[in-house]
Amino acid sequence: MTDFATLYRNRFGFEAPDLDGIPADLSALAPLLARGSQRRFRDEPVSEGLLAALLACAQSAPTKSNLQQYSIVVLSDPETRKRFLERIVPQVRWAATAPLLLVFLGDVRRGRRIAAHRGYEHRNDNVDTFMNAAVDAALAMQCFIAAAEAVGLGCCPLSVVRNHLDALADLLALPPGVFPIAGLAAGWPEGAAEVSLRLPPEIVVHRDRYDDGGLEAAVESYDDRVFAARPIPPEKQRHVDRYGVAERGVWSENVARQLSLPERPEFRDWLRRQELNLK
Repeated sequence: MTDFATLYRNRFGFEAPDLDGIPADLSALAPLLARGSQRRFRDEPVSEGLLAALLACAQSAPTKSNLQQYSIVVLSDPETRKRFLERIVPQVRWAATAPLLLVFLGDVRRGRRIAAHRGYEHRNDNVDTFMNAAVDAALAMQCFIAAAEAVGLGCCPLSVVRNHLDALADLLALPPGVFPIAGLAAGWPEGAAEVSLRLPPEIVVHRDRYDDGGLEAAVESYDDRVFAARPIPPEKQRHVDRYGVAERGVWSENVARQLSLPERPEFRDWLRRQELNLK
């Protein structure tokens, strides 16, 4: 069992604080501290029994007011998988090797239908309902990931599914009130996943009130650690066609470039066409 100091150093790139109360038995925490997204899979199926257990774990996630405003589509038909890979995630070539492909959806439709079934008017078509459904779906996906990785599978979310909204809606027959959060690839890992360095807790975790006064200096130090461990190569740098190849492939440069151009600006209009009110 790897000790906490090593796990912490691998995750953040610096030594762990000397604190009391860290569990001696890290069997439950170590897999989370050491996890990474898996993009290489063995040619080995995941049994229907195991999939059913993992989906039950997903449905065990917390959910706002027990409304359970999410759905999960498992892509099991070979032709559907083929169309998903070719039309929805064509740039994610490694996804074709994953035995499991799923799409997690926010689902406001179910609540509308249940209200009508019980003879009530559904009066919560607003941005709060959209957010609740999105969070419900994300929590369900994370519970699926945690369960899958606990039994030895590897996982990687696919936000890119929102790049082709109309094609995805057509492929999955999404009715009004249902919208995609993310896809998920899962399977038996081929090799270990890489552990990505994360931002230092000092700028993510706040005590009593929000304070980002030390942001710039902390990000510069983080960039140095990322660059020393795993510089971002030119082929993974954002918008090279517009900004050129960065002299130093660091996190903040990539993030700033990515956020400098609108991503999926059509999403809001698509949601409206799906009869989702964002007011």
